[in-house]
Amino acid sequence: MKLDVITLEGGAAGEVELDAAIFDLEPRADILHRVVRWQRNKAQQGTHKVKTRSEVSYSTKKIYRQKGTGGARHGSRKAPIFRKGGIYKGPTPRSHAHDLPKKVRALGLKHALSAKAKAGELVIIDTAANEGKTAALAKQVKNLGWKRALVIDGAEVDAGFKTAVSNITGLDVLPSMGANVYDILKRDTLVITKAGVEALEARLK
Repeated sequence: MKLDVITLEGGAAGEVELDAAIFDLEPRADILHRVVRWQRNKAQQGTHKVKTRSEVSYSTKKIYRQKGTGGARHGSRKAPIFRKGGIYKGPTPRSHAHDLPKKVRALGLKHALSAKAKAGELVIIDTAANEGKTAALAKQVKNLGWKRALVIDGAEVDAGFKTAVSNITGLDVLPSMGANVYDILKRDTLVITKAGVEALEARLK
């Protein structure tokens, strides 16, 4: 499949041939869901914690005598049935990450790229270069109509462009190796440089 290439100023810069095996698949929601879930679970901190009966601060003295009170027998204020006692089977620090085969991860990235292409939300630009001037880039982005966009560059991102992007709300930039399903899907527009297209095709073939 062919797609027109534009410059950041909005001018035409030819066209590029995109690999149909990467950019022209029929998107599958089940694969995208599996990969996004794998990503978000892996990113979860898992530091939630409650105190058990061995960790709450109370005296270990028997709270009242065993027999003769007419009430149930109790030994410790730390028991879970008491207010401010230890929590029974509460959350403890753990990893929420789970395994996902590399082939499924790669397929998820292909389907995410294809989904953007099918929806008409894929833009190919010539290069992503800037002198670090936020105002100039912000004006270009506004003229192009990008509100929530992700720019994927080649192996390395231009230092000036990265500096300019960091001050613009709704615009992010990643190198080709950082391209991932979650970041692609949560943006309205996916912008890839010609170098980024070559790097992605080399990575996913």
